[in-house]
Amino acid sequence: MWNNLCAMLREGDVVVVYKLDRIARSTRELLDIMDRFREQGVAVTSLHEPWADTTTPSGKMIMTIMAGIAEFERDLIQQRAKDGREAAKRRGVHMGRPAKLNKGQIGLIADARNNGRSVKELAISFGVSRDTIYRVLAR
Repeated sequence: MWNNLCAMLREGDVVVVYKLDRIARSTRELLDIMDRFREQGVAVTSLHEPWADTTTPSGKMIMTIMAGIAEFERDLIQQRAKDGREAAKRRGVHMGRPAKLNKGQIGLIADARNNGRSVKELAISFGVSRDTIYRVLAR
């Protein structure tokens, strides 16, 4: 239904919604939709939030301020996540998926391969994919 509405919109149209949370799940998504509508020349007005009426200059200003706040919030979240990853690395926390094979198993794989065992046999024996065996052998 939403896609049908978006396909039918033309420049000068006004989308009337009961509440803004009916057209978006997050502030970022709402602002992206509002931006797309603005590029199409389509305005939005909300029956429940009169301040969000993009047919008026004050409504456009409020949406612009909200966009700035949402971008600021997104940047803060990214910075906090980056700081958290860096702190975890300093504490010695391994990032990413856990290794499928330990150092002892890797040594056994290299020895077995040198002794003629096939990659397929090794993959079955160690319960990993052939790609994992190839990556181990490439190190």
